[in-house]
Amino acid sequence: MQSTVNDMLSKTQYYLELEEQYGAHNYHPIPVVLSRGEGVFVWDVDNKRYYDFLSGYSAVNHGHLHPKILKTFIEQSQRLTLTSRAFHSDALGEYAKFITAFFSYEKVLPMNTGVEAVETAIKLCRKWAYEIKGIPSNKAIIVVCEGNFHGRTTGVISFSNDSLATKNFGPYLPGFTIIPYNDEEALKKALEDKNVAGFLVEPIQGEAGVVVPAEGYLAKAKKRCKEANVLFIADEIQTGLCRTGRMLACDHENVRPDILILGKALGGGMLPVSAVLADDEIMLTLKPGEHGSTYGGNPLACKTAITALQVLKDERLGENASEMGEALRKGLKDLGSRHISVIRGKGLLNAIIIRHSNKDAAWQLCLQLKENGLLAKPTHGDKIRFAPPLTITRDQIMDCVDIIGKSLSCLD
Repeated sequence: MQSTVNDMLSKTQYYLELEEQYGAHNYHPIPVVLSRGEGVFVWDVDNKRYYDFLSGYSAVNHGHLHPKILKTFIEQSQRLTLTSRAFHSDALGEYAKFITAFFSYEKVLPMNTGVEAVETAIKLCRKWAYEIKGIPSNKAIIVVCEGNFHGRTTGVISFSNDSLATKNFGPYLPGFTIIPYNDEEALKKALEDKNVAGFLVEPIQGEAGVVVPAEGYLAKAKKRCKEANVLFIADEIQTGLCRTGRMLACDHENVRPDILILGKALGGGMLPVSAVLADDEIMLTLKPGEHGSTYGGNPLACKTAITALQVLKDERLGENASEMGEALRKGLKDLGSRHISVIRGKGLLNAIIIRHSNKDAAWQLCLQLKENGLLAKPTHGDKIRFAPPLTITRDQIMDCVDIIGKSLSCLD
């Protein structure tokens, strides 16, 4: 028996040490080595099963290896995967027609990763500012929010106020004004500057710990932007695609962004796919050669994304996210744990804040959750996101609440 235990430990340790020795140390993962997944579950190299309560930071909304998405992925991978944009493919036009109709926009610009899409939206907003709004050259300003997380490129961290993201990576790009999140008056004041071209906002701040703004904030912000002739740019990379209970988090307030940024779950958990959607007045300011990507709009991504979007609608995953999110928050509240100071979220994008004298309590809890069969990870010290795949059932939610309740005892 002891030999078996040692073999299991050495197997996990082998992979951990490989990463430690040969990989960059830019992440601090939970010490588990995963080898396969299906639905809401993942298994480690020792075949222990876990609930996935992070869903690849919401990239796995459909669950792991969704059969319809997997079928499309395999079929297209056997036909054509990449052409670059030097040539047309039979998949890109079909995808462009599908996704623009799906979200009711006139044009789409396909990219790969979320942060590429954010950078694309920034460039697009500035191009519109100079060529349509008439802002003087190199004077355009984009308003952003404190606590934002839009990625980690040098451009995007230029407007981050997280010291972990910015320390020793300067100099930073100008052209951004940072205001408090969920503060309509601060936005109103910022918009008085005639050189403001856009307002870039997360409908819910995910990386900050699932910070949900006051009801009506997004609608009021959009109204302010429209009055000031400023583009409302919604980063729905994490909040979109049914994660919060609606197709887009902006849909909760019937807000239509001028520029919509999508990513993560758009690839169905299979490959990186992102997109920027806007109408002709904005999108057609870009001319050939001014922006692009070798892999953006590749046939494999296009076909996979079409199926991923169709599955969200056909399987009513938004409705399930809404119902299961309510069940999860109620279950967490009913635990009555003195170690949980705040429970917040919308749909299946949720977080708890840990109350404890030990600053590492949230990390310790996540290690205990792992031992008990549930994977989650802290963000910003005392916060833990709970974001399982949108296919999760009520019985599974209750099972997970029991695991969380049991694990909290490690903080007693």
